[in-house]
Amino acid sequence: MTEQQDRKRIIVALDCNSMDQALSLVDSLDPALCRVKVGKELFTACGPDLITAIKQREFDIFLDLKFHDIPNTVAKAVAVAAEMGVWMVNVHASGGHAMMEAAAKELDAFTDNRPLLIAVTVLTSLSEEDLLSIGIERSPEEQVSKLAFLAKESGMDGVVCSAAETHLLRAQIPDNFCLVTPGIRRPEDASGDQKRVVGPAEAVQNGSDYLVVGRPITQAASPVEALKQFNLAIAGIG
Repeated sequence: MTEQQDRKRIIVALDCNSMDQALSLVDSLDPALCRVKVGKELFTACGPDLITAIKQREFDIFLDLKFHDIPNTVAKAVAVAAEMGVWMVNVHASGGHAMMEAAAKELDAFTDNRPLLIAVTVLTSLSEEDLLSIGIERSPEEQVSKLAFLAKESGMDGVVCSAAETHLLRAQIPDNFCLVTPGIRRPEDASGDQKRVVGPAEAVQNGSDYLVVGRPITQAASPVEALKQFNLAIAGIG
């Protein structure tokens, strides 16, 4: 990772459903200290106009729509995301090799504005019991590892995984394969609907490149101060 990337490991999740609320939150942050994530609810409510407005504020954007469809459909969707100028976009690794490979090849046409293309392995809200209920007879760690290797072979730039699995993946996959970790909470933060959570410093020590943080920052009295505290925790200062 570059020095600039190291300073901007935090991706703040804009978990809201209106343009005004999202831009008010963005305006309370600092693009030198973080990137932002636009997910399904917010993008469905606001569409590409929101992406344009956030880019005008000089923030890098992770478009978190988790595409999962037939290969051609997903490939065309990630190309549209690239044309919007997002920094990162994702697909579901469970969509399979052909789907991920088609998406990666579609981005070969982009050079300077090519986004990072990552694959979701196992959602951090899922436990081993949840996996069993949908017919997957592996532990979350085993399923994450299997899907991460499939993503690497399919041309992905990295994967989304819990910080509980990053140490395992870092021992198996080269450092230039990006690991993005949601579900980051400090001890004083409520876990919410995340079941496999880790603190920011531990996540980086385990090998995470980027940490997705939502409510502990966005619902803080001062989001930018909370963001600074997360960055201090990563640096081992606070």
